[in-house]
Amino acid sequence: MFQPGERLELLDGLLVLREPQGSGHAGTIRRALEALRRVLGPEWQLDSQLPIALDDDSEPEPDVAVVPRDPRAYLDAHPSRPVLVVEVADSSYRVDHTYKTSLYARARVPECWIIDLRHETVEVHRDPEASPDSPYGWRYRTVQILRPPAAVAPLIAPARVIPVADLLP
Repeated sequence: MFQPGERLELLDGLLVLREPQGSGHAGTIRRALEALRRVLGPEWQLDSQLPIALDDDSEPEPDVAVVPRDPRAYLDAHPSRPVLVVEVADSSYRVDHTYKTSLYARARVPECWIIDLRHETVEVHRDPEASPDSPYGWRYRTVQILRPPAAVAPLIAPARVIPVADLLP
């Protein structure tokens, strides 16, 4: 059914084929990692495209996940409590915006950023809440759409801002 080497994610019990990555997508992941490293320092672990265990049915692989740093952790299980996830969206925008944000909100991830390459914006999703109209029964109450010259600060480092332009290609 699936070919060797295909990139898959487990989303609410379904194996979902991930889109191939272009150079713009990959370069944007690198920019996001660098910007977050600059403001968060060594206190947090930044993972890129590694599984996070949200629940028994979901192990998405966000483009960036900020998880508690513990050198001895995650040997027997994937991180399960990210404080921030970042998705870089191009052709994957609908899946990232509709499905993944609902899944992250259901897991009560405090915030999710979508770097939208087509519209050159950063969507900042915060305040998870139950929502029966959402795909997985949860959504983020607060959504901000930011464009340069705006800046964003992670909830875990509210005094450390990142210019939106630093996150865009």
